[in-house]
Amino acid sequence: MGFRRNVEHCAGSRRAIATPRLCAGRSGIVRRVCVFTGSRADYGPLLAVIRALANDPDIDLRLLVTGGHLVREQGLTVRQIEADGFVVDEQVDVVLSNDTPSAVAKSLGLGIIGYTDALDRMQPDVLLVLGDRYEALGVVIAANLRLLPVAHISGGELSFGSTDDSTRHAITKLASVHFTANEVFRRRVIQMGEDPGRVHVTGVPSIDTIMSVELPARDELESLLGIELRTPLFAVTYHPATADLEGSRQGAAGLVEALETFAESTVVVTGTNVDQSRTHVLEPISRYIDKHAESALTMPSLGQTAYLSLVKHADVVIGNSSSGLIEAPALKTPTVNIGTRQDGRPRAASVIDCDETAPSIGKAIRRALTWEHHERTQEAHSPFGDGQAAVRIVDVLKNVRLDTLVPKAFVDLHGGSG
Repeated sequence: MGFRRNVEHCAGSRRAIATPRLCAGRSGIVRRVCVFTGSRADYGPLLAVIRALANDPDIDLRLLVTGGHLVREQGLTVRQIEADGFVVDEQVDVVLSNDTPSAVAKSLGLGIIGYTDALDRMQPDVLLVLGDRYEALGVVIAANLRLLPVAHISGGELSFGSTDDSTRHAITKLASVHFTANEVFRRRVIQMGEDPGRVHVTGVPSIDTIMSVELPARDELESLLGIELRTPLFAVTYHPATADLEGSRQGAAGLVEALETFAESTVVVTGTNVDQSRTHVLEPISRYIDKHAESALTMPSLGQTAYLSLVKHADVVIGNSSSGLIEAPALKTPTVNIGTRQDGRPRAASVIDCDETAPSIGKAIRRALTWEHHERTQEAHSPFGDGQAAVRIVDVLKNVRLDTLVPKAFVDLHGGSG
C-alpha cells in the first residue's frame, strides 16, 4: 500500500479540507506539513522524517519535489520517492541546461515563482526544509513572503569551501524553528539572533536510517550494481566546491590520477550535484569510468538504503561529500576527504583530510587502508547524532505553536529582543 496521507481517511477529498483540518488524530486536529526536497542530497537524510510524518495520525504530509529529482541525468529520482511509497503532491522544474553561475541564479528565480504557485495550491501550515542548497533557499523565500512558518534542519553548520555556507545561514534567518545536529551548532544558530526556545538539538536524521534499517548485503549490492565488488572497494562522490571552482577542477583530475595507482580496486561513483562547473568535474571522472568499465561504474542515484549499503561495504569513502563526514563514520567506514568543500564541519577520527593533488589523495587512501586506521575507524563516532532525530523533529512539528512563529523577533545575546 505504501505511505498514504492520513487525511485521506477523512470524509471528502483530502484537498478540500479547510483549516482547521479535523480528522481522526489523537488531538483531533491535523497539521499539514509540507516537506521540500530538491535532490537526493536532502531526500536521503529526510527519509526517516518523511516516514515518521507519514505514519503520524496528526500529520497531513505533503511533498514538494524539485531540482535534481526531475533531471534525467541525475537519475530522475522523483521515481525513487514514489517507489518508496510516497505521494508527490507538487513538482517544480527549475534546472536549466547548463551549470554557469547565471544559469544557477536563473534556476533560483524560476524556483521562487514555481514554489509560490505550489504553496498556493497546497496551503500548508508549516514548511520543512533541510540543508543548504539554493533550491531550499528559493522555497524559503517564497514561504517567508506569505508568512508561512519554516522549520530548518542542519542549521549552524559550516562548510567554507562552498557557497552553500552563506545559503545555509540565510535559510536560518528566514526560518522560525531549528533542528541542529549538536549543541555547538545550536549555539551558532542562537548567536545569529534566533530564539533559544526554538532551537532544538535533534541530530541529523540520516543517522536514523543507519540505526533502524537493514541494509542490503554485499551480494545483493553486487546484483544491484551489476559488477563484482573486488577489494579494495572505493565509494566515490565528488562535487564542485562552489567557493573554490579551480580547486575542485584540480581535485577531480587529482582524484582520477590517484585512482589509477590502485589497479585492483573496484570504484563506484555516485552522481554529482547540479552546481556551477559540474561539467569540469564530470569530464575526467567519466573518462576514468570509460577506461575501466570492468571495475568501475557511475550511478546517478542509488537510493538511500543502497547508497548506505555501498558506504558500509566500501573499504574507503573518497571525495568531498558531507556523507563522508556524517554517515560514513556511523557506518564505521574510513573517509578520504579531498580539498576545501567540507572545511568547517567537525570530523570523526575516521576522516583523513588531503589536498587536491594526486600524491596527497593517493597517500590518504593508502593510509585509510591500513589496519591501524581500520582500528581507529571502529572506535570513531559521528558528531552528527544518535539515530533518534526523526521522532524529536516530528514531536516539535506537532506541538509548536505556529501562530507565534511569524513574524519573529531578533534575540540579542544579552537576552533582549527587537
